[in-house]
Amino acid sequence: MGNRVELRHLRYFAAVAETCHFGQAAKRLNIAQPALSHAIRQLEEELGVSLLTRTTRRVVLTDAGRFFLDEALYTLNRVDAGINGARLLGEGQAGLVRIGLTCSATFAHMPFLIQSIRKKLPGLEFEVHSDLSTEEQWVKLREETLDLGVVHPPVHDGDEDVELIPICEEPLVVVLPVGHPLAEKQSLDIADLQDESFVTGVKPESGIANAVMKMCLNAGFSLKKKHMVSNMPSLLALVASGLGVGVVPDAARSVPVPGIVCRPLSGSPVVPVALAWLKSKRSPVMAGVLEAFEGLLPKA
Repeated sequence: MGNRVELRHLRYFAAVAETCHFGQAAKRLNIAQPALSHAIRQLEEELGVSLLTRTTRRVVLTDAGRFFLDEALYTLNRVDAGINGARLLGEGQAGLVRIGLTCSATFAHMPFLIQSIRKKLPGLEFEVHSDLSTEEQWVKLREETLDLGVVHPPVHDGDEDVELIPICEEPLVVVLPVGHPLAEKQSLDIADLQDESFVTGVKPESGIANAVMKMCLNAGFSLKKKHMVSNMPSLLALVASGLGVGVVPDAARSVPVPGIVCRPLSGSPVVPVALAWLKSKRSPVMAGVLEAFEGLLPKA
């Protein structure tokens, strides 16, 4: 295609080809018929072929015209798609959102969060990174490999670049193997666990681990760590195996692991759950996502 062929030539030619009539095409394009005829002649001169056979009653495509029409429509469709896609990206209506979640959040919160976004922004795509601790999500947010995290605050003390939207507050529950004597009770106190071996996460700095440690100390005993795991399914599996008990967020009930029972923990602190992102990385897509969340998230 020559350098002097412009998009307007393609649009003009497509209109003539689809109507088979210069007058109708000119009306559709809202231009004068002589100007349209001149533009089509320019296009044919540039290509060096006749695209149309003109008679007093009708306009017929030549073989070259039929071939060129397919190519012109493909080009116009791609241009229109590019324009629309760029506009949607610029307005935060389309794009890729990379979400990090803790294991329990994957089951308990992700369906609602994704549905909430898609109601307002159906053009978004999602890349989900599940079973990440709060600390791991923090690192990935900083590395810009995540856009949004579902975390247990605080994300990182003293960092003013972190912004949060509260999702809910979860109580802690005790996870026991089926048949454990304490499973007969409908509710447990932390003191009931003083002689138990605990299955815990490997990251003692996590908000949940700190909350459990303080509860034990306030009850007058130290938590006995017998087994440590890197993720929630492994913790629940070891509990199901009879190797200890665990204290986890209530959302862990959503993780499908047989052989365990959960009991409420009296007087336990609630663990906050929130969306986290870096305000310095707030793109149009993130702005649209956060706007979609506002007023939609359930509160405890």
